[in-house]
Amino acid sequence: MTEISDAELAARLAVAAGDILLAVRASGLLHDAGLGKAGDRTANAFLMQALAERRPDDAVLSEESADDKVRLTRSRVWIIDPLDGTREYGEGRTDWAVHVGLAVDGCAMVGAVALPGLGLVQRSDQPPPLPSIGRRLRMLVSRSRPAAEALAVAKAMDADLAPMGSAGAKAMAVVRGEADIYLHSGGQYEWDNCAPVAVAQAAGLHVTRLDGSPMRYNAENTWLPDLLICRPELATQARAAIARL
Repeated sequence: MTEISDAELAARLAVAAGDILLAVRASGLLHDAGLGKAGDRTANAFLMQALAERRPDDAVLSEESADDKVRLTRSRVWIIDPLDGTREYGEGRTDWAVHVGLAVDGCAMVGAVALPGLGLVQRSDQPPPLPSIGRRLRMLVSRSRPAAEALAVAKAMDADLAPMGSAGAKAMAVVRGEADIYLHSGGQYEWDNCAPVAVAQAAGLHVTRLDGSPMRYNAENTWLPDLLICRPELATQARAAIARL
Protein backbone atom coordinates (compact mmCIF):
# COMPACT_ATOMS: atom_id res chain seq x y z
CA MET A 1 0.00 0.00 0.00
CA THR A 2 1.52 3.32 -1.08
CA GLU A 3 2.10 5.66 1.85
CA ILE A 4 0.83 9.24 1.64
CA SER A 5 1.33 12.27 3.85
CA ASP A 6 -1.00 13.11 6.70
CA ALA A 7 -2.26 16.18 4.82
CA GLU A 8 -2.95 14.21 1.67
CA LEU A 9 -4.71 11.51 3.67
CA ALA A 10 -6.88 14.07 5.46
CA ALA A 11 -7.89 15.67 2.17
CA ARG A 12 -8.68 12.39 0.43
CA LEU A 13 -10.72 11.17 3.39
CA ALA A 14 -12.71 14.40 3.61
CA VAL A 15 -13.49 14.40 -0.10
CA ALA A 16 -14.41 10.71 -0.17
CA ALA A 17 -16.69 11.06 2.85
CA GLY A 18 -18.30 14.06 1.18
CA ASP A 19 -18.94 12.03 -1.95
CA ILE A 20 -20.58 9.34 0.19
CA LEU A 21 -22.82 11.93 1.80
CA LEU A 22 -23.83 13.38 -1.56
CA ALA A 23 -24.70 9.91 -2.82
CA VAL A 24 -26.83 9.15 0.24
CA ARG A 25 -28.71 12.41 -0.20
CA ALA A 26 -29.10 11.95 -3.96
CA SER A 27 -30.80 8.59 -3.44
CA GLY A 28 -33.96 10.43 -2.46
CA LEU A 29 -34.91 7.59 -0.12
CA LEU A 30 -34.45 9.47 3.13
CA HIS A 31 -35.36 12.92 4.34
CA ASP A 32 -34.79 15.34 7.22
CA ALA A 33 -33.61 13.66 10.44
CA GLY A 34 -33.45 10.19 8.91
CA LEU A 35 -31.24 11.47 6.12
CA GLY A 36 -28.92 13.14 8.60
CA LYS A 37 -28.58 10.00 10.72
CA ALA A 38 -27.85 7.81 7.72
CA GLY A 39 -25.31 10.28 6.38
CA ASP A 40 -23.54 10.60 9.74
CA ARG A 41 -23.29 6.86 10.28
CA THR A 42 -22.26 5.97 6.74
CA ALA A 43 -19.56 8.61 6.45
CA ASN A 44 -18.28 7.78 9.93
CA ALA A 45 -17.99 4.07 9.15
CA PHE A 46 -15.89 4.86 6.11
CA LEU A 47 -13.61 7.30 7.94
CA MET A 48 -13.06 5.03 10.94
CA GLN A 49 -12.20 2.04 8.75
CA ALA A 50 -9.90 4.05 6.50
CA LEU A 51 -7.99 5.54 9.45
CA ALA A 52 -7.69 2.13 11.11
CA GLU A 53 -6.05 0.79 7.96
CA ARG A 54 -3.97 3.82 7.00
CA ARG A 55 -2.89 5.00 10.46
CA PRO A 56 -3.26 1.96 12.77
CA ASP A 57 -0.98 3.40 15.46
CA ASP A 58 -2.92 6.66 15.81
CA ALA A 59 -5.97 7.25 18.00
CA VAL A 60 -9.26 8.63 16.65
CA LEU A 61 -11.86 10.87 18.24
CA SER A 62 -15.10 11.08 16.26
CA GLU A 63 -18.43 12.69 17.01
CA GLU A 64 -20.17 9.53 15.85
CA SER A 65 -18.12 6.89 17.72
CA ALA A 66 -17.69 6.01 21.37
CA ASP A 67 -14.82 7.94 22.94
CA ASP A 68 -11.92 5.53 23.41
CA LYS A 69 -9.88 7.09 26.23
CA VAL A 70 -6.75 5.37 24.97
CA ARG A 71 -6.39 8.53 22.91
CA LEU A 72 -5.25 10.33 26.05
CA THR A 73 -2.06 8.24 25.99
CA ARG A 74 -1.30 9.00 22.33
CA SER A 75 0.60 11.89 20.80
CA ARG A 76 -1.26 11.70 17.47
CA VAL A 77 -5.05 11.79 17.46
CA TRP A 78 -7.28 12.15 14.42
CA ILE A 79 -10.30 14.28 15.30
CA ILE A 80 -13.16 13.95 12.84
CA ASP A 81 -16.68 15.13 12.25
CA PRO A 82 -18.20 13.00 9.47
CA LEU A 83 -21.01 15.50 8.92
CA ASP A 84 -20.82 18.99 10.37
CA GLY A 85 -24.12 20.73 9.76
CA THR A 86 -26.54 17.82 9.79
CA ARG A 87 -29.53 20.15 9.63
CA GLU A 88 -28.22 21.96 6.55
CA TYR A 89 -27.37 18.65 4.88
CA GLY A 90 -30.89 17.37 5.48
CA GLU A 91 -32.39 20.58 4.11
CA GLY A 92 -30.47 20.29 0.83
CA ARG A 93 -28.30 23.33 1.56
CA THR A 94 -24.59 23.72 0.77
CA ASP A 95 -23.31 25.09 4.11
CA TRP A 96 -22.31 21.74 5.66
CA ALA A 97 -18.91 20.11 5.84
CA VAL A 98 -16.72 17.10 6.56
CA HIS A 99 -13.87 17.64 9.05
CA VAL A 100 -10.73 15.51 9.16
CA GLY A 101 -8.11 16.90 11.53
CA LEU A 102 -4.96 15.61 13.19
CA ALA A 103 -3.88 16.88 16.59
CA VAL A 104 -0.27 16.26 17.63
CA ASP A 105 0.54 16.78 21.31
CA GLY A 106 -2.67 18.78 21.68
CA CYS A 107 -2.16 21.11 18.72
CA ALA A 108 -4.22 21.11 15.52
CA MET A 109 -1.43 20.38 13.03
CA VAL A 110 -3.19 18.98 9.95
CA GLY A 111 -6.68 19.56 8.66
CA ALA A 112 -8.96 19.19 5.69
CA VAL A 113 -12.47 20.59 5.48
CA ALA A 114 -14.56 19.41 2.56
CA LEU A 115 -17.53 21.47 1.43
CA PRO A 116 -19.16 18.84 -0.80
CA GLY A 117 -22.14 20.99 -1.68
CA LEU A 118 -19.73 23.51 -3.23
CA GLY A 119 -17.30 20.95 -4.65
CA LEU A 120 -14.46 22.35 -2.52
CA VAL A 121 -11.90 21.09 -0.03
CA GLN A 122 -9.70 23.40 2.02
CA ARG A 123 -6.39 21.92 3.16
CA SER A 124 -3.85 23.00 5.75
CA ASP A 125 -1.00 22.11 3.37
CA GLN A 126 -2.43 24.24 0.55
CA PRO A 127 -3.61 27.45 2.21
CA PRO A 128 -5.04 30.07 -0.15
CA PRO A 129 -3.75 33.65 -0.01
CA LEU A 130 -5.96 35.98 1.99
CA PRO A 131 -7.66 38.47 -0.34
CA SER A 132 -7.87 42.13 0.58
CA ILE A 133 -11.07 43.46 2.08
CA GLY A 134 -12.95 45.50 -0.51
CA ARG A 135 -16.28 45.79 1.29
CA ARG A 136 -17.81 46.27 4.72
CA LEU A 137 -16.73 43.83 7.40
CA ARG A 138 -18.78 40.64 7.63
CA MET A 139 -19.21 38.57 10.79
CA LEU A 140 -20.52 35.02 10.61
CA VAL A 141 -23.26 33.96 12.99
CA SER A 142 -25.44 30.92 13.50
CA ARG A 143 -28.53 30.65 11.30
CA SER A 144 -30.72 29.68 14.23
CA ARG A 145 -28.95 30.80 17.43
CA PRO A 146 -26.75 33.87 16.89
CA ALA A 147 -24.75 34.39 20.09
CA ALA A 148 -25.29 37.63 21.99
CA GLU A 149 -21.52 38.12 22.19
CA ALA A 150 -21.15 37.87 18.42
CA LEU A 151 -23.98 40.33 17.87
CA ALA A 152 -22.39 42.80 20.31
CA VAL A 153 -18.94 42.52 18.72
CA ALA A 154 -20.45 42.94 15.24
CA LYS A 155 -22.13 46.14 16.41
CA ALA A 156 -18.93 47.42 18.01
CA MET A 157 -16.94 46.75 14.83
CA ASP A 158 -19.70 47.99 12.51
CA ALA A 159 -19.77 44.62 10.76
CA ASP A 160 -22.63 43.15 8.76
CA LEU A 161 -24.05 39.84 9.98
CA ALA A 162 -23.78 36.79 7.75
CA PRO A 163 -25.90 33.84 8.95
CA MET A 164 -24.51 30.43 7.97
CA GLY A 165 -24.82 26.78 8.94
CA SER A 166 -22.00 24.53 10.05
CA ALA A 167 -18.90 25.58 11.97
CA GLY A 168 -16.69 24.29 9.19
CA ALA A 169 -18.57 26.28 6.56
CA LYS A 170 -18.22 29.43 8.67
CA ALA A 171 -14.50 28.98 9.27
CA MET A 172 -13.84 28.26 5.61
CA ALA A 173 -15.80 31.35 4.59
CA VAL A 174 -13.18 33.39 6.47
CA VAL A 175 -10.36 31.37 4.91
CA ARG A 176 -11.78 32.04 1.44
CA GLY A 177 -12.30 35.75 2.12
CA GLU A 178 -16.09 35.64 1.95
CA ALA A 179 -16.29 36.86 5.56
CA ASP A 180 -13.84 38.37 8.04
CA ILE A 181 -14.74 37.23 11.57
CA TYR A 182 -16.13 34.04 13.05
CA LEU A 183 -16.80 34.35 16.78
CA HIS A 184 -18.51 31.49 18.58
CA SER A 185 -19.32 31.60 22.29
CA GLY A 186 -22.00 28.93 22.62
CA GLY A 187 -19.63 26.02 23.06
CA GLN A 188 -18.47 23.35 20.66
CA TYR A 189 -16.72 20.00 20.81
CA GLU A 190 -13.21 19.28 19.58
CA TRP A 191 -14.49 17.69 16.36
CA ASP A 192 -16.43 20.84 15.54
CA ASN A 193 -13.30 22.92 15.03
CA CYS A 194 -10.04 20.92 15.05
CA ALA A 195 -9.80 20.56 11.26
CA PRO A 196 -11.12 24.09 10.57
CA VAL A 197 -8.63 25.54 13.07
CA ALA A 198 -5.72 23.71 11.39
CA VAL A 199 -6.75 25.10 7.99
CA ALA A 200 -7.37 28.62 9.33
CA GLN A 201 -4.02 28.75 11.12
CA ALA A 202 -2.20 27.59 7.99
CA ALA A 203 -3.91 30.36 6.02
CA GLY A 204 -2.49 32.96 8.42
CA LEU A 205 -5.69 33.79 10.26
CA HIS A 206 -5.86 34.69 13.93
CA VAL A 207 -7.19 31.68 15.85
CA THR A 208 -7.67 31.63 19.64
CA ARG A 209 -10.16 31.20 22.42
CA LEU A 210 -12.03 34.41 23.27
CA ASP A 211 -9.64 35.09 26.14
CA GLY A 212 -6.67 34.89 23.77
CA SER A 213 -5.48 31.47 24.87
CA PRO A 214 -4.57 28.88 22.22
CA MET A 215 -6.89 26.15 21.04
CA ARG A 216 -5.91 22.80 22.58
CA TYR A 217 -7.10 19.32 21.66
CA ASN A 218 -7.24 15.73 22.89
CA ALA A 219 -8.41 16.73 26.37
CA GLU A 220 -10.34 14.32 28.56
CA ASN A 221 -13.29 16.70 28.38
CA THR A 222 -13.81 17.40 24.67
CA TRP A 223 -15.95 20.50 25.26
CA LEU A 224 -14.51 23.82 24.01
CA PRO A 225 -16.40 26.89 25.27
CA ASP A 226 -15.54 29.43 22.57
CA LEU A 227 -13.56 30.30 19.48
CA LEU A 228 -12.37 33.33 17.51
CA ILE A 229 -11.21 33.08 13.90
CA CYS A 230 -10.57 36.35 12.11
CA ARG A 231 -8.25 38.18 9.78
CA PRO A 232 -5.04 39.03 11.67
CA GLU A 233 -5.44 42.77 11.22
CA LEU A 234 -8.82 42.61 12.98
CA ALA A 235 -7.70 40.59 16.00
CA THR A 236 -6.83 43.51 18.28
CA GLN A 237 -10.11 45.30 17.56
CA ALA A 238 -12.13 42.12 18.02
CA ARG A 239 -10.39 41.22 21.27
CA ALA A 240 -10.97 44.77 22.60
CA ALA A 241 -14.67 44.50 21.77
CA ILE A 242 -14.84 41.11 23.50
CA ALA A 243 -13.10 42.51 26.59
CA ARG A 244 -15.75 45.23 26.90
CA LEU A 245 -18.59 42.72 27.10
